[in-house]
Amino acid sequence: MTVQERTAVDEVEDLRGVRRRLHSLAELRFTEHRTGAEIESLLDGWVDSLTTGVAGTGIIARIGGDAPGPRVLLRADMDAYPVQEVNDLPYASTTPGVSHACGHDAHMTVMVGVLRRLAARRPERGSVEVLFQPAEEIPFGQPSGARGVLESGALQDSYDAVLGLHCWPNLEAGSVGVDPKIAMAAKDAFRMVARGRASHAATPGLGRDALLAMSDLVTSLHAVIARRRNPDEMVALNVGTISGGASQSQVPEEVAITGTLRTHDPAVRATCKQTIAQLCEGVGRAHDVTIELTWADEMPSLVNAHALVELAREVGPEVCDLVDLPKPPLTTDDFALLAERWPGLYLKLGVAEPGRSGTRALHSGDFDIDERCLTTGVDMMERLTRAVLSTDERNR
Repeated sequence: MTVQERTAVDEVEDLRGVRRRLHSLAELRFTEHRTGAEIESLLDGWVDSLTTGVAGTGIIARIGGDAPGPRVLLRADMDAYPVQEVNDLPYASTTPGVSHACGHDAHMTVMVGVLRRLAARRPERGSVEVLFQPAEEIPFGQPSGARGVLESGALQDSYDAVLGLHCWPNLEAGSVGVDPKIAMAAKDAFRMVARGRASHAATPGLGRDALLAMSDLVTSLHAVIARRRNPDEMVALNVGTISGGASQSQVPEEVAITGTLRTHDPAVRATCKQTIAQLCEGVGRAHDVTIELTWADEMPSLVNAHALVELAREVGPEVCDLVDLPKPPLTTDDFALLAERWPGLYLKLGVAEPGRSGTRALHSGDFDIDERCLTTGVDMMERLTRAVLSTDERNR
């Protein structure tokens, strides 16, 4: 075995070890303290500077070249997801009810690998920063980690490219998917509260049934949104929670639901939001209750910069099976806020075992990856980063 081959084997094992350690430390949004400490330990002595406490628990690692040049920002999300892991693994999550069911452990591992390669062969010009970002998962009404980082002022005023990636179980390990334009959908979370009048179940006419009204509204939302758009207009509406009522013997006075609307096209997004508001008013009037609608967590579509898409198509086939993705997904990511400010590219890292694509869904308790994807991710992100550093994107 040559020195180069031995080094490659060592890196593969190192990446697996990093990923498994981070996987076991799964922590929820804005509580990524052990995760952050592990990242600091992994990068100690490898980078020029580390800024900690960004937006609470985030970290920015920096490596600079000897001469001025383009600035590149890479991003990895740190937080885990509130779901119990069911995989029987020696490195399974040690946090009850919390696991890396969205692959953020792999995202962090890839970026650690990129930083170590850059440190081993430093760029001649420009600078690279890696943002280990807290709180990408956003419950209703809670703050976005990316927004918090932007508001903190910890980032530079400008970047020539912002690069990120996400585990993609519909693609096999060794492949990387690229969306020609839309990489993630816009998201609008909603909360609806129906308020009526309580009464005894034996005398329903004395009350105004908030639960019945909300049941009507949920059905109407799904039916009307489906019929107010054309089949080629990609839209997903989900009602995810419902709560209310005090007893089986009471006509409920107050019931609340939360959910999300996901779209690609701004005009379709506006029409759907208007339709939802009209439904709340109409159903409330029909049942003689009030329905209060609140929007939160509004996130724009994640748009890939054309020049960076072309760059990925140019360098990607050298290191992976590059897949053009014909249909953008309806998942969302607050990386969109970074790509809204600077030229962005968000790739899909194939993580499925051969012949098992699509069998382990994101956000499920049995989600896992083929760890061979880690080297592919490092190869792709390093190659892209060096390509940007060697070409001033502002003049492309």
